[in-house]
Amino acid sequence: MSFRGRYRILHLTWFAFFLTFVCWFNFAPFATTIGKDLDLTTEQVKTLGICNLALTIPARIIIGMLLDRFGPRITYSVLLMFAVVPCLATALSQDFGQLVISRLLMGIVGAGFVVGIRMVSEWFPPKEIGVAEGVYGGWGNFGAFAAEFALPSLAVGSAFLAGGSSGWRVAIALSGIVAAIYGYIYMRMAQDTPSGQEYHRPKRSGSLEVTSVKSFWALILSNLGLILALALLAWRLAQPQINFFNTPQMLVAWGLLAALFAYQTHKAWDVNRELLSGRKIYKPSDRYQFRQIALLEFTYVTSFGSELAAVSMLPAFFENTFALEHVMAAMIAACYPFLNLVSRPSGGLISDKFGSRKWTMTLLMFGIGVGYLLAYNINQNWPIPLAIAVTMFSAYFAQAGCGATYSIVPLIKKEITGQVAGNVGAYGNFGGVVYLTIFSLTDAQVLFQTMGIAALICASLCAFLLQEPQGSFAAHYDDPAETSDLQSIPMLADESHTNS
Repeated sequence: MSFRGRYRILHLTWFAFFLTFVCWFNFAPFATTIGKDLDLTTEQVKTLGICNLALTIPARIIIGMLLDRFGPRITYSVLLMFAVVPCLATALSQDFGQLVISRLLMGIVGAGFVVGIRMVSEWFPPKEIGVAEGVYGGWGNFGAFAAEFALPSLAVGSAFLAGGSSGWRVAIALSGIVAAIYGYIYMRMAQDTPSGQEYHRPKRSGSLEVTSVKSFWALILSNLGLILALALLAWRLAQPQINFFNTPQMLVAWGLLAALFAYQTHKAWDVNRELLSGRKIYKPSDRYQFRQIALLEFTYVTSFGSELAAVSMLPAFFENTFALEHVMAAMIAACYPFLNLVSRPSGGLISDKFGSRKWTMTLLMFGIGVGYLLAYNINQNWPIPLAIAVTMFSAYFAQAGCGATYSIVPLIKKEITGQVAGNVGAYGNFGGVVYLTIFSLTDAQVLFQTMGIAALICASLCAFLLQEPQGSFAAHYDDPAETSDLQSIPMLADESHTNS
């Protein structure tokens, strides 16, 4: 609870993340009200939830590159100030099309998470990085709960400003204004590194620098997966029930996404051309395996991706399954994001204290799978307290899995932490888009089953393929002069690296 030194930076930064989440989730508590005010169909309201996640996918990667180049202080401040744009656009929207655009822009604000990952990693040593990143992520994620509880009250209290009928517009607009003001405060009060330490930047920007040819092709496949998630959204927007795109417009969107993938591939080749041509060979101390990043992407799909889907559908699930009043169902469902306050930090703390980040991750992924497969069996004959208990069980493991994932991310290669965090974070939104699309086409039981099976597969892959980061529990990061000019903390490729 100190507000000095690195703890001061931690508190400043988690509150910045908290505000981005309040803005990012400021539509959810008003979804039904907005739907009635603007005469939206149920399918359109569901699609807006997917739009809210979509641009966060490329934004997390781009912002990861920007923060590695410009530093987290400037990047976070500008992002917080930008939040006022989609908030005001949402508040002023008069139809479905305007809401789609405003929520797509809001997805950029949802990418703020990766900025704080780099900031916290600059201030905390490896042995404390799990709990520090967990506090940052958990207390920041609490913004989803705050949006669900505080904004409706603000809307009721401010309804007089709009003649008693549009209080949601004022509440959403004010969330953006507060974020923009705090962006200026963060710019003035935060700093990128402790005094006397240099902020290390990657030598090349535009794409992730890999250290083997196999990793290059794995990077290309990773980029393709994110593009396919956006293509899925474009297809969804062209469905007859939605009718935002017609077929030619959907094909144009796909063409633009193909061009984006081609550009990403070109930039990846440009950054890594010396490696691909054989003119550069990385020494063992500078290498890392992209396979480890891919595994963390999968763990974030199963943890944060499932959390995004669950937060979006649980209110309606409890309302329909147990014939509850809307307010009561929303209060029960809000227990899921509320748990972030302790569950995500505990995931990082367990990873710090358990002695093996690999096996912590494996066990948490297994817990996610068990939790969602239990939730698959919930029906109207269950006692409501038992259904809540199973939901909370699932929530704990999903959120603790997020904390454990980001206890490893900063230890892969420090000077590209922003880009790694961006890639991993983007796959969380990839998971949210895919899971919510499955939900929109099926039902809650199929969604729970899908998320549970995916988590069990992920646990198996972690058990066999995830490797322990070197220096996981060191008291401080190695001095770059004593290791390499890249100041890397690479993933181990084999046991001989441990011995060395």
